[in-house]
Amino acid sequence: MPSLNQQILIAACLGLLIGWLVGAMPEEATARSSVLYASTLVGSVFIGLLKMILVPLIFTSIVVGVANLQAHHQVHRVWITTLVYFVATLSLAMLVALIAANIFKPGAGLSLTLFEDAMTSFEARQLTLPEFFQHFFANLFQNPFTAFANNSILSIVVFAIVLGIALVAGGARYGNILAVLQEFLELLMRIVGWIMRLAPLGILALLIRMVAEQDVSLLTAVLGFIVLVFATTLFHGIVVLPGILWVVARKSPLWFWRGSREAIITAFATSSSAATLPISMRCAQDNLQVRPGVAGFVLPLGATMNMDGTALYEAAAALFVANLMGIELSFAQQMVVFFTAMVASTGAPGIPSAGMVTMVMVLQAVGLPAEAIAILLPIDRLLDTVRTAVNVEGDIVGSVVVHTLIDESEVAVATRA
Repeated sequence: MPSLNQQILIAACLGLLIGWLVGAMPEEATARSSVLYASTLVGSVFIGLLKMILVPLIFTSIVVGVANLQAHHQVHRVWITTLVYFVATLSLAMLVALIAANIFKPGAGLSLTLFEDAMTSFEARQLTLPEFFQHFFANLFQNPFTAFANNSILSIVVFAIVLGIALVAGGARYGNILAVLQEFLELLMRIVGWIMRLAPLGILALLIRMVAEQDVSLLTAVLGFIVLVFATTLFHGIVVLPGILWVVARKSPLWFWRGSREAIITAFATSSSAATLPISMRCAQDNLQVRPGVAGFVLPLGATMNMDGTALYEAAAALFVANLMGIELSFAQQMVVFFTAMVASTGAPGIPSAGMVTMVMVLQAVGLPAEAIAILLPIDRLLDTVRTAVNVEGDIVGSVVVHTLIDESEVAVATRA
């Protein structure tokens, strides 16, 4: 039986073909209206399932992720340096994506009828910088039940972080609550697995409708987006990360490539930073001479929290979808994309195409339609290869950087933690 990725690819091809055939039918044809009705119904169910699981998954995964940092409470400077590195590289990756997307504007000039309903409810209000900060911080802190009911993603994220910190501060006293949340997260991931089984059918239905109601200009826009993501991701992996390595550790990119190529190639082939982790550990310790105390902390944490390629892709994809809708996101809205993509990428599991649910989070944070995954999912597996390779590269570079910045005494503390 074909794998899920192969099923999605087959469904995408069938959706394009059937959509083209349906689009060629006369508008008054009964078969055309029947197929479009059925595809709209199935596509709406698939999108509804994703929206259903989104809020509880985001909330639980962030709470558990923050609370689990208590296992590293003795690491001190090691984990602080690691987190600063993660935030810095994620920020640089998204800046590259946002700058490139604003310059080249992939998808601009198209108007997709698939998004017409979403456009009617989209607020295109332009905010000044002071208004942005006032609005932004006011929306960060809300009654959590109101946030859950209204799908206020940023407020949910902030409440989850605060709750996670409280669990860390409480220690063993709140161990039962953490255990329940961990089991609930496992339960939610099982439900996500069920939804993913329906992904080929949902993508088939969404693409039939999209292609039947659009022209071939969409294909050109998608190809332009693919080129943009590849170019920016490679720029981050070939220029930005090696640049950080040279500035901090005075190590050449060639030295790094010789020591880490096995892990990077494996990441490219598997599209899974989690599956690549054992190889990354061996490359860092044996080839790059990173101390075990550093490699054993930075790399596992990076496999779940440091997703440069994923953050870059999600930021670029949000602007791409906005261009397809004919909407120009303001500076304030792009800052929301920046923050949300950072949080979403740190919560994405290190498995192939795991960013689908978090991509919906980024889109909805600025009012963009979740239906846009119909365009993004068929090309996601292709883009996932290079962004996973950059994710793993960023983790290994981070281990070398932390190794360079942390002295032996701190490493000894980290090893005992």
